[in-house]
Amino acid sequence: MAELQVPDGPVTEDGVYEVFTAWVADQGLSLYPHQDEAVLELLSGSNVVLATPTGSGKSLVATAAAYLQLARGGERAFYTAPIKALVSEKFFALCEVFGAAHVGMLTGDASVNAEAPIIACTAEVLANIALREGSRAGAGVVVMDEFHFYAEPDRGWAWQVPLLELTGSQFLLMSATLGDVTDLAADLTRRTGRDTAVVDDAVRPVPLSFSWAMTPLAETLEELVTTGQAPVYVVHFTQAAAVEHATSLLGKGLAAAGPVDRTAIAAHIGAFRFGAGFGRTLSRLLRSGIGVHHAGMLPKYRRLVETLAQAGLLRVICGTDTLGVGINVPIRTVLFTGLTKFDGNRQRVLRTREFQQIAGRAGRAGYDTAGYVVVQAPEHVIENERARAKAEARNAANPKKRSKPQLRKPPEGTVVWSEQTFDKLVSGQPEPLPSRMKVDNAMLINVLAREEDAFPVLRRLLTDNHESRRHQLRLARRAVRLVRSLVRSGVVTRLPQPDEFGRRYVLTVDLPPDFALNQPLAHFALAALDVLDPEAETYTLDIVSVVESVLEAPRQVLLAQQYAARGEAVAAMKAEGVEYEERMLLLEEVTWPQPLRELLEATYATYRQTHAWLPEEALDPKSVVRQMWELGMGFTDLVSRYQLARSEGLVLRYLSDAYRTLRHSVPEAHRTPELEVLVEWLGETVRQTDSSLLDEWEALTHPDSVRDDVAHRTPGPPPRPLSQQDRAFRVMIRNAMFARVQLCARDDVAGLARLERAMAERTDPPGEVVMTEAAWDEALGEYYAEHDRIDTGADARGPALLDIAPAEGGVRRVRQTLADPAGHHDWVLEALVDLDASDECGELVLTVSGLRQL
Repeated sequence: MAELQVPDGPVTEDGVYEVFTAWVADQGLSLYPHQDEAVLELLSGSNVVLATPTGSGKSLVATAAAYLQLARGGERAFYTAPIKALVSEKFFALCEVFGAAHVGMLTGDASVNAEAPIIACTAEVLANIALREGSRAGAGVVVMDEFHFYAEPDRGWAWQVPLLELTGSQFLLMSATLGDVTDLAADLTRRTGRDTAVVDDAVRPVPLSFSWAMTPLAETLEELVTTGQAPVYVVHFTQAAAVEHATSLLGKGLAAAGPVDRTAIAAHIGAFRFGAGFGRTLSRLLRSGIGVHHAGMLPKYRRLVETLAQAGLLRVICGTDTLGVGINVPIRTVLFTGLTKFDGNRQRVLRTREFQQIAGRAGRAGYDTAGYVVVQAPEHVIENERARAKAEARNAANPKKRSKPQLRKPPEGTVVWSEQTFDKLVSGQPEPLPSRMKVDNAMLINVLAREEDAFPVLRRLLTDNHESRRHQLRLARRAVRLVRSLVRSGVVTRLPQPDEFGRRYVLTVDLPPDFALNQPLAHFALAALDVLDPEAETYTLDIVSVVESVLEAPRQVLLAQQYAARGEAVAAMKAEGVEYEERMLLLEEVTWPQPLRELLEATYATYRQTHAWLPEEALDPKSVVRQMWELGMGFTDLVSRYQLARSEGLVLRYLSDAYRTLRHSVPEAHRTPELEVLVEWLGETVRQTDSSLLDEWEALTHPDSVRDDVAHRTPGPPPRPLSQQDRAFRVMIRNAMFARVQLCARDDVAGLARLERAMAERTDPPGEVVMTEAAWDEALGEYYAEHDRIDTGADARGPALLDIAPAEGGVRRVRQTLADPAGHHDWVLEALVDLDASDECGELVLTVSGLRQL
């Protein structure tokens, strides 16, 4: 895409319009009437609420808004989106249009070119800037994409605050499912003094048709594919259901539509690396023209699915309802498997906004002349209809012997939808956007940091917002309680008389410079590092635990760790004869690993005395990276151990965040040689699993040299050969060997055999297992006949007892000497590392060949 010419100086509105429309024409496009109307309204100085259908070109209007602010000069344009991944996508898109020098990004954990005239950011970041700086934020134009997130219970406040505080800004609010915005538009005009134009009468570029399916899901899908309505996106409401359905389609009746172009699919996939487990399943699915798409997948897998879908090579994509938020999967038909979902609290029918947001993805502008939305009737309704038809046929054939159909009831406790439900969702207007305003210590601290009297600002925020009068009073009372608490804690003090800025209450602490960027615990981590004991044997791993305690919790991983820990605890208590009732009570105390919990919680309590804006429950001790290191686990080992195949993307994002934080945020005074090795190992583990997040991070710091595959979010080149990353590779070998030493020390022959089988399954086809459970049992029996234990202390893990031979014939021989209590060091674990296999799968492939006495 050609760059939009950035003006050297101020340009008239007519000049902006001419340059912008000429640029649009150069892209082979022309503005739709509603786009032209919205652009002209922006040029006239009005706010715009753009409530037009999905696929109607809202992003182009947002580009015009950013260009308008560039032409005006002086202030900046802010472009907000609801999730970090979408902000990153918008950042790269804006760089492509305006050039990297003119675009920056703020997401709370990333700050790139923060002084640029165009900033892509999350809504929370802009809200904090608005609270901290108010009219001095310099936000000339504010674009808020996916504005229906205003109604989100936990996050909606962030979409309201900029409207309340950035009264000098010009707003462009965009969403396909806003509903009635009359009151919102009037309020925006009152606050900003600008007219507010509502553009909501656009004709959808690709019209939609809706239908109610009374055939089983398999038949419905086959008919859609064979009648030319593919690609079909099948909407499920759990990730498990999406994967299970996709797998069930292998080898089934979709072939009636003609053979899949396997050659073209293979060409697009090329040298793409699929991991073990779900990766191999996805490979088989994609080569059959079937995709899977959900938030738990590795980013590289989602991007590959999107790439194949854009090339028209997938007939069916089984995914979740996350399709509605800016996902780049062009599809012709959306097929709903149902109209109910579990929202975290209860099972309920979809709201009109949710249904229309997903349905709106059907129909590809430039590809389709029509889009199709199909909703499945409940299974029992379909079966009952067929039972009635069969009964009627029998009765017609034999009128004297009338029979009644055997009708099924819906499963007990389920929420049932009907054709009337479907009709209401199709024809209905999205629900009104409820206000979600809140007040907390962080909000108060932000406002108190201004160089002006905070009380008029807070009065306006809390009593002139979009809440009901009753809730406004409730917010004001809570704010008073919080301010009194801040004064008691000493974070805020009352001056005997107003200062030069008219302030009566001021902060007694200096806020970190990035306080407004929504990083509540980053500075606590720095303070917590100072309370660690540098002489402790576990010092390096304790640094890791401090960092992990302030990272966003990967809940699926922690719950899986807790489940495993409770399983082990139950087995131990049963072996000890603990009664059932007592076991149940004791299990309540068993949770996921939480290293340094008492120390960190005590330190955090002290820290909050002078940082009272921090949430009381924000600290979250956990051990994911640390456990991987201690137990010698790689990415696949972690996923397999805790059965996290459907959450690989979540695991990768957590490990990526941990790597970046350890690499960039631990001060030099706390960095140890072991930490440097650990960080290198972790980075290589992430990179070999899926380099896209790290590539994107690096690209953000050097956007002018970003690779095409990163900018366009397509799968990049294969990772570098793992075996050539010598230091990280040696760490992986060392950790894998010592993991076996630890199991040998526990005489856990079943665990050792599982490790060998898991390692063998990393290759396709699986490799040979030399050390079976019987072989381990025999070898360990011989060892324990001579010694009563195996030492696993620091010396046992040291380099003196591990020998890794140079590469020879594509393998490296490894010998791990066991630390026996007599100090003879005459028992060894021997293994072979397959270098080619390790490079191919991106993980260590090591086979233990024996445990023997020298």
